[in-house]
Amino acid sequence: MRIGITYDLREDYLAKGLSEEETAEFDPDETIQAIQQCLQDLGYETGRIGNIKNLTGRLVAGDRWDMVFNIAEGFRGFGREAQVPALLEAYDIPYTFSDPMVLSLTLHKAMTKRVVHDLGVPTPDFYVIEQQSDVAKVDLSFPLFAKPVAEGTGKGINAASKTWNQSQLLSVCTRLITTYKQPVLIENFLPGREFTVGIMGSGKDAVAIGVLEVILRENAEPDAYSYLNKERCESLVEYRLAEDTMAEMAKEIALTSWRGLGCRDAGRIDIRADTDGILNFLEVNPLPGLHPQHSDLCIIANRVGMAYRALIEAIVHSAITRIYED
Repeated sequence: MRIGITYDLREDYLAKGLSEEETAEFDPDETIQAIQQCLQDLGYETGRIGNIKNLTGRLVAGDRWDMVFNIAEGFRGFGREAQVPALLEAYDIPYTFSDPMVLSLTLHKAMTKRVVHDLGVPTPDFYVIEQQSDVAKVDLSFPLFAKPVAEGTGKGINAASKTWNQSQLLSVCTRLITTYKQPVLIENFLPGREFTVGIMGSGKDAVAIGVLEVILRENAEPDAYSYLNKERCESLVEYRLAEDTMAEMAKEIALTSWRGLGCRDAGRIDIRADTDGILNFLEVNPLPGLHPQHSDLCIIANRVGMAYRALIEAIVHSAITRIYED
């Protein structure tokens, strides 16, 4: 089987003058090397494709693959993660991970929360700020947490994201709208334990492979799994494999959300407890980072005894199984 690999290489965007934070969701070359080596070790013929522009050129030139291992994040718009899968579907080429509908929905955190709420899963009350004047309309109780509605890797999140009054909320919303050119999600701040749940598989075959508790160290930015805390996670964050009753409840919430949203193959769901200890859905990552040492899903897999090669193998196996079952 010939497997192509689609991705956005971080160094390509840095070379164009983008900042470290702007390129936070893109992959270093070592991640692509690791994935490619695993696929080759598993007996697959591999070929690097790169981003959507490279893919477009290759398709026009007549190149085809039996499957594409897709981790391309895209660059602009709510549909940026969906662009590569949509193009592959147009050419009838199978690929790993979720489809365009799921990737467009889940990139928009507020739309995702509406669907998850419909599934009966607890999620914090929220409001979407489209423009600065919307801040005066927010009727939620402080403290409130603010973040861009369609970013990942903690982009736009820092110590100021937790706000205690209208003045602070206006300030952070102004900064986020100006910087990220998109709406801001406001939701009730959850002060309890924070978990990220690793999921493998699709639909009824999906399983939660492990629950990682995210514990911020004393020198970390407080109250949030922020961009800085994620970038410097080795020194700022303690990851603890959770196996208690609350962790089992987190697995149930994660699987209900994963299946209800229609996510596929592998990913993560972030969950946090409120003041009463009730676990709430925060967000989902259906296109997970796959850096062997740095990415949360890989950390979870490692903690439960799943080697990196086994993780990549499970992702490909999940994709092949659902493609041929269809």
